[in-house]
This record gives sequence, C-alpha cells and structure tokens, in this order.
Amino acid sequence: MSIRERQRIIMEKGASNITRWVGSTSSVLLHTILFIISFLLPVLGVVTFERMLLFLTTIVSLEAIYLSIFIQMSLNMNNQNIEIIQEDIEELGEGIEELGDDIEELGEDIEELGEDIEELGDDIEELGEDLEELGEDLEEIQKEVDEMQEEDEEELDGAPAQQGTPKARTDDEILLSLQATLAHLQKEIELLKGSR
Repeated sequence: MSIRERQRIIMEKGASNITRWVGSTSSVLLHTILFIISFLLPVLGVVTFERMLLFLTTIVSLEAIYLSIFIQMSLNMNNQNIEIIQEDIEELGEGIEELGDDIEELGEDIEELGEDIEELGDDIEELGEDLEELGEDLEEIQKEVDEMQEEDEEELDGAPAQQGTPKARTDDEILLSLQATLAHLQKEIELLKGSR
C-alpha cells in the first residue's frame, strides 16, 4: 500500500470519527461548556466582549468549515459503499436468476428422464408379451413336430422297411430341420429372458 493510500485511509477514518463525535452527547456538552466559559471571560474582566466575540466567531466559523468538509467526506464514503452494495445485490440477483434457469432445466431433464423410463417400461412389457407369444408358438411347433414324428413312426411300423425311399428322406430332413429350428428358437428365448 502506498503512502497516499495510507494517508487517504487515515483521513477517511478521522473524518468518520470526527463526524460521529460531533453528533454525540459529549460534543454538545463540550460546546456548551466552551460557550459558557467564553461568555464568562468578559464578565470576569479577562478579555473585552468584542475580542471574545471576534475570537469565538472565528473559531466557530473554522469549526463549521471543517465539519462540513468531514461530513461531505463521510457522505462520499457512504455513497461508495452503497454503490458497492448495489453492485453486489445486482450480481446476486443475476446469480439467483441463473440458478432458477438451471433448476428449471433440471426439472425438464428429470421429466424427460421419467418419460424415457416409462417408455422403457412399456417396451419391456411389450417384449415380455412377445416372448410369451413366441413361447406359445414354439409349443405349437413342438406339438406339430411330435405329431409328425408319431405319424412317421406309425407309417414306418405298418410299412416294409425301405429307408432309402425319397419320401422317407424328405420327411426325416424336414423333421430334423424343424427340430434344429426349434432348438435355436428355444436358445434365443432363454437369452431374451436372461437379458430382462
């Protein structure tokens, strides 16, 4: 801190202290005592009345000049402090406004997240229904495959053993293909159930 700044701070503190003291009860008492003494001096014959009035008028004028200067300095300091406080209040208001905007955006994000969760729940429910339907379809396919196997066995039991005929091969190939497809679908269902 430079010497000028120190001097300015000392002057401001001094002006503030003097202004505060002038408005106090002790200041009123001191001034009253000084005025009484001043008016008693001519009565006691220490000084002439004109000389006392000249001295008292000069002192009171100087005091009034300095007091007005000190009061103006105090007012200037108070105005600076008020401006600083107003700037702080404006910044605080802007901060509160920004915070309100952030809270509003956060509310919107939470609302969107809730909607996404609801949609996800609907999708999971639909997936479960699809899995049930797929399971029912697989059961029907399994029943049809079992029926076809039974029919093939009945035909084979009643007919002479001719394994090399084209009809027997195609039925066996269809049956094996259906069984492989069925096994594959069952694995996929298990995977889908596991991912739920």
